[in-house]
This record gives sequence, C-alpha cells and structure tokens, in this order.
Amino acid sequence: MNFLAHIYLSGDDELVRIGNFMADGIKGSQYKSFPTDIQIGILLHREIDTFTDSHPIVRQSTKRLHPNYSHYSSVIVDILYDHFLARNWTRYSDTPLSVFVDAFYDSLSNNGELLTSRIKHLTPYMIADNWLLSYAKIEGIQRVLNGMNRRTNHKSGMHTATYELKLYYTEFETEFTEFFEELRAFSNNKLHQLQQQYYPSP
Repeated sequence: MNFLAHIYLSGDDELVRIGNFMADGIKGSQYKSFPTDIQIGILLHREIDTFTDSHPIVRQSTKRLHPNYSHYSSVIVDILYDHFLARNWTRYSDTPLSVFVDAFYDSLSNNGELLTSRIKHLTPYMIADNWLLSYAKIEGIQRVLNGMNRRTNHKSGMHTATYELKLYYTEFETEFTEFFEELRAFSNNKLHQLQQQYYPSP
C-alpha cells in the first residue's frame, strides 16, 4: 500500500502513524533505535506489505498492468489503491480527509527529530503540494506517477498508467474495496497484537 493507506491503518497514535509512514527506508533491525510506538508502526508496515503482496485480489490488479509495466506494476497498484481510499474516504472515516492529512502533516512537523533523513527531505514537498489530499483526483495520481517515472530515469513508463486507471476504473475500484475490508481487519488485529507485545497488560 502507499502512503495514505499506511497512515490510515495505523490507528490513532501519531508516532505509530509516523513509523508506518517512514518504514520503507528502515532496514532490518534498525527499527530498534526508534521510540517504542514508532517501532510498532514500522513493524505494522512490514506486516501490511507482506499481507498485500501475497493477496490474490492485489495480484489480480497487478496482473492487469503487468504487460505494460512489468515489475513496476505492484508499485502502480499501491498508488491506484490510495486513489480509491482518498476518493471514498467518507466510507472509512468520520474525519474529513483534509482534516486528517493536515493533522498528519502537523505530526511530521512537530516530530522532526524522529524522522529519517529521507523523510525530512520528502516532507516539505509532500506538504507544499498536499500529496495525500491530491490522491483523490486522477490529476493528483498523474503527478505522483510522473514523479515515480522520473525517479526510474523514465524507464518505468509509469506516467502512462492513468490510461489503465481510466480504462479499468470500475475493476480496480471493486478490487480495492473488497481487498481493503480484509486489510483493515488484518491491520487492526496486527496492531493490537503489537501493542500487547510492547505494552503487555498487567
């Protein structure tokens, strides 16, 4: 899953959200150097990725893109799924998306000393262009894909994937909706397990 989903699936603790958000750049046991709640977020992120990558519905979405994008297909699906989460946000949260993302941006700004160097570099761009809110529109997804394509030195062709998004919009949205219900249940359970592990009940 991409940024918005990882943040959303982290529950209400802001440090768990930050850990989940920045986990991709933290390898192996490096997570142990962070505060406990960030550690929980990092481990939750890894569990979410493992669950997502092996799920048959996600593989179905990825297969649709594979002829044109090869191994980049899974990255594209992560981004497309964030679009459907943002677009259907009121189905999943009573907090308006704009309020949710502004609160997360504030968390990043207020906890700068805990961020990795990669995230410190990324955050100003994310906030300035309001990436998380922009996911709700195809134009926002296009900007994300353009950036990803540049980062692959234009080898991925990811910038053209909004064509498939529009062409198979209903199929992708149906797959996301079905999968995300399962992912929410999995993530809630895994988050509870991790919190019990780090903060055992007396």
